[in-house]
Amino acid sequence: MWSMPTWGVPMLLEVKDLEVAYGDFQVVWGVSLNIDEGEVVTLLGPNGSGKSTVINTVSGLVPVLRGDILVDGASIAGQPTHNRAHLGIAHVLERRRVFPYLTVQQNLILGAWHRDAKAARDETYEHVCDMFPILRDRSGQLAHTLSGGEQQMLALARGLMAKPRLLMVDEPFLGLAPQIIEQMKQAFEDIRSTGIAILFIEQNVRLALSMADRGYVLESGRMAVSGKAKSLMNHKTVRRVFLGA
Repeated sequence: MWSMPTWGVPMLLEVKDLEVAYGDFQVVWGVSLNIDEGEVVTLLGPNGSGKSTVINTVSGLVPVLRGDILVDGASIAGQPTHNRAHLGIAHVLERRRVFPYLTVQQNLILGAWHRDAKAARDETYEHVCDMFPILRDRSGQLAHTLSGGEQQMLALARGLMAKPRLLMVDEPFLGLAPQIIEQMKQAFEDIRSTGIAILFIEQNVRLALSMADRGYVLESGRMAVSGKAKSLMNHKTVRRVFLGA
């Protein structure tokens, strides 16, 4: 499934033959994927297929059993999570994970913790508040008092405060009202327009493929199919994985 970058220029992110286990229980087998600067790529699959495990391994939350992870052609498989953040990888975890008893502003400031992000913190803060005006309006409000949609906006904005080159987002639309989903879709377009690459997990196949350039579909910890988003929309393997057809 993985393809070499053209003309010898390394991809932003390359995951090569990745295998992951939790103790003695292996959950990912031989998964390969890549994403280049400015691309929007979706990682699809049923619950338990290994999607979150793959991106948790990319960000260093889960160790690599076998295989490799490269950024700009250099392996990061043995590096700690904070080093990966310095390289431009930001990870918005599933279920938002905001700091509930800190204010909106404090949550955002904590997103700009490393040196490069701190240097641009004020500018980035204004940018994310322009993207999500409700966060500016609620800047002094405790995060746990926000609605679910507002907390998702906060989590995404906090990821952007790290000045990423690659933003990985786990289930950004989970449980959101249709109006909020439309706002989040526009935010993804705005993020993409700045040149930031996005790798996101989503259960709604049609929604995900309508937003992405390319997609990868996992089944039981293995890559089932990958390709251009439009070609996957009605692909027989995608129908089988999600509908049992």
